[in-house]
Amino acid sequence: MNVELRHLRALAAIGDEGTLTGAARTLHVTQPALSRTLAQLEQRIGVRLVERSTRSLHLTEAGQRLWENAHRVLAQVDDALADAAGQGAARPLRLVFAWAALGSHTVPLLRTWRERHPEIQVHIRRADDPAALLRRGAADLAFLRLSPASDDSRLVHRALTSERRMAAVPVGHPLTGRSEVGLADLGDETVALCASAATTSAELWPAGRRPRTVTVPGVDEWLTTIATGAAVGVTTEGTVHQHPHPGVCYLPVRDAEPVTVHLAWPARPAHPATDTFRRHVEDHLAERR
Repeated sequence: MNVELRHLRALAAIGDEGTLTGAARTLHVTQPALSRTLAQLEQRIGVRLVERSTRSLHLTEAGQRLWENAHRVLAQVDDALADAAGQGAARPLRLVFAWAALGSHTVPLLRTWRERHPEIQVHIRRADDPAALLRRGAADLAFLRLSPASDDSRLVHRALTSERRMAAVPVGHPLTGRSEVGLADLGDETVALCASAATTSAELWPAGRRPRTVTVPGVDEWLTTIATGAAVGVTTEGTVHQHPHPGVCYLPVRDAEPVTVHLAWPARPAHPATDTFRRHVEDHLAERR
């Protein structure tokens, strides 16, 4: 198959932008030229990658797989070129997380890394789906509170630590006078669920005693919804340290299972410092146990 990097860049941009117009703008080409490049790619591999209509555009199943792989391949090419030019060590280590990074350990962990490895910067980023960024080659490591699927051979992950579940209630709520709460104490409340953090759902409560729920898009909306008294929430202990809020009180939930925090990275690491950072995280946690 005579596939060129321009073909992969075209599909990567189309999948990222969701429209031909947006992808053409990103690549600084005309929309007809981009359409021809996509058609050429589909012809050369013999598979439909994008379904198009007058109103919508979406990747096919094959297109979705190639879109992820295209990002990874392009990132590896960029890294290889930088290495050949003597710039390989200059690329930052890209660390991604969905919600609360490593909780109270985040800042001291990154500070000690800077002290011990000043030549390798760490760039941190929040994303709704960190595992997807790893698969696409857009991140080097990720803190996850849900482990990747066991049959996902593209990622490796290791359990690091566990965090208690915490109830988040508005300041002044009757529960704030307690040292801890149970799930039943929250059963008559409306519970805010955050779309970017999948560690809590109504299934946390027993069947028949599940609360009303409302879903909000992100952490700021989640905190504001709770602080204004419209709902309560359940989260993990890392949130207490990463997202304190003057209108929200956090209380341990005594009868909910803790959440395991994982460190994940690609099965074929793109950054040479991946294993060094993994050992740094593990040593940091071991020193504080």
